[in-house]
Amino acid sequence: MLSLTVNTPNPTYLSTPFLPNHRHPPPPPSNPQNRPSKPLSISAIIIPPSSSTSHKQQSQLYQPYRPPPTLLPAKWRFLDTNQKLDILTDRLGQWFEYAPLITSLIQEGFISTTIEEITGIASIEQNRLVVATQVRDSLVEDTEPETVAFFDNPAGPKILYELRVLSAEQRAVAARYLIANGFDARKTEELARSMKDYPRRYGDKWYQSFDGNLPGDCLAYMYFRQAQEHKTAFSPEQSITALEKALEMAETEKARQRVLRDLEAKDGDGKEEVNPDELVKVPVVRMAYGEVAESTVVAVFPVCSGDAGGEIEVGDAPWECRTRGSFGIVKAEKGWSRWVVLPGWGPVAGLKRGGVAVAFSKAGGVLPWKGKRRDANEEILVVADRGRKVVEYDEGFYLVSGVGKEGLKVERGDKLKAKGMVNTLGAVVLVVRPPRDDNDNTLSDVEWE
Repeated sequence: MLSLTVNTPNPTYLSTPFLPNHRHPPPPPSNPQNRPSKPLSISAIIIPPSSSTSHKQQSQLYQPYRPPPTLLPAKWRFLDTNQKLDILTDRLGQWFEYAPLITSLIQEGFISTTIEEITGIASIEQNRLVVATQVRDSLVEDTEPETVAFFDNPAGPKILYELRVLSAEQRAVAARYLIANGFDARKTEELARSMKDYPRRYGDKWYQSFDGNLPGDCLAYMYFRQAQEHKTAFSPEQSITALEKALEMAETEKARQRVLRDLEAKDGDGKEEVNPDELVKVPVVRMAYGEVAESTVVAVFPVCSGDAGGEIEVGDAPWECRTRGSFGIVKAEKGWSRWVVLPGWGPVAGLKRGGVAVAFSKAGGVLPWKGKRRDANEEILVVADRGRKVVEYDEGFYLVSGVGKEGLKVERGDKLKAKGMVNTLGAVVLVVRPPRDDNDNTLSDVEWE
């Protein structure tokens, strides 16, 4: 409250910072006894804006990002800003001790480029230190002290930073494994990527030969898949190198035997031995957005229609596509109007000749599912190997022509044998579903008839 007091009985002017100057008319005559004996007091009240208006104005202002608070070591908890900058500049103490000071400075309003100019710690290194400290804190709770102490050296942040994509439980297992094998940051990145990627490969060929709970098997499976991709790209030397890495990293005997079978077990034609029990498994894969762009090796297939008369297109489609030159230019043996590019998944990695993709507008009535499915109306791609037309296995799935105007469909081998059918359009190796936001898991084997 602002109070202004005027002690003049005769003036005809009144001036305050809030009231303009105005000449007042002479006061009317009055009884002197009625005049106030106290001085005249005028008050001006300044009312602040309402809280809602103030809040609205503040919410419209730019608010820079402030990371969550990080617990500082006790000896540095009461430092001022200049002292924090001095510690970072001189790198005083262990890296995981002064790294939280970066977060503290950012909370005070600093940005990474300003910290870099003052302390000499590059912005990318600041991020690595902060993230590595968070990973190390999670290891303190889940691992033994000697495991945590291994990363106290200057190379620790680079290694721990690569484990950021894993869960706390996976970080503990991966930390023990990389210490035992002497991994550097690059090898740790491969290990973390393989452990993160393994669950997504459910249903891929040879998936169940590797144990996803063991980091060595996850890494071996990644190398094993790379070997299959190199075969598709006609790089046998790189394929053998990847298999040797997989054999070195594999932890379970089942995984080692699977890799050894690819390295050593060859039949007279130079083809890999195929286990009939594993051959008949047909994965149904839901594609992810951007998955093709992230793949190091892709597979290109001609696309045919699954409608009536589609068997003619399947027979006429090109049988082989090869890459040429340093840019990997794809050249087909003949022209074709429709093509599809898929990641180099295991089931399609070995298709050097005869692969074809058949497009169906609806999955219902095409795949031999048990019961009704809510996704029966979505589009699918059926990838078939035209080099395996003969019905060999009762548990296998084959692409055949429907009756009349039914178009093409997928049938089990035992049903085809019961009908007396020997030849088909090709063996089904993969079913692809389109990407969508609520990505779900692939179909399990029990959903097939």
